[in-house]
Amino acid sequence: MEITYGIILFTVVTSIICFNNEELFNRLKFNAFDVKHSNQWYRFFSYGFLHSGWVHLLINMLVLYSFGNLVEHFFKVYFVEKYILYYILLYLGGLLLSIIPAFGKHKNDVFYNAVGASGAVSSVIFASIIIIPKAPISFFFVPLEIPAWIFGILYIIYEFYMSRKAKDNIGHDAHFWGAVYGVIFMIALKPSLAMGFLQQIGFLH
Repeated sequence: MEITYGIILFTVVTSIICFNNEELFNRLKFNAFDVKHSNQWYRFFSYGFLHSGWVHLLINMLVLYSFGNLVEHFFKVYFVEKYILYYILLYLGGLLLSIIPAFGKHKNDVFYNAVGASGAVSSVIFASIIIIPKAPISFFFVPLEIPAWIFGILYIIYEFYMSRKAKDNIGHDAHFWGAVYGVIFMIALKPSLAMGFLQQIGFLH
């Protein structure tokens, strides 16, 4: 799908350029102190197109490829002319909303930085879960599939817990709030998805 592929291409190119350009990397990464004290609000979005390394980049882009095409197809079918707008709002909204909690916590911390598309990718994952909650999800090297909605519940619980306990330099806050945004955005856009979700997982008949 064109928008998903476009985002992946832009993110890969930007990340690779910044791998080799530390000055540009530092200008684009999310630094809450610079956002507040230097009015560099563009960092709320630019950070999502950078990555800390090849593994970080490849995982995020592979996951986006896996789930983004489904969401983009849904938007094309149901919203036709507006599908590009809604997909971009989902993705960029995920970038913005997922980093706001970190901004609140670290706006006076000159040493806090963040990069990566994880918050936006979480939004896309959970948009797909709302659309097709019983879709099978499997993991690398693990020959086991679980329904998407069960994965979603486990993911939310894990990221919520880790955002409060972990010291592993992973943006669990961004993962959690990106997921929440994806759900809220989809239901706000098409309220019937909430009822359809409950019917598909067997809560309603």
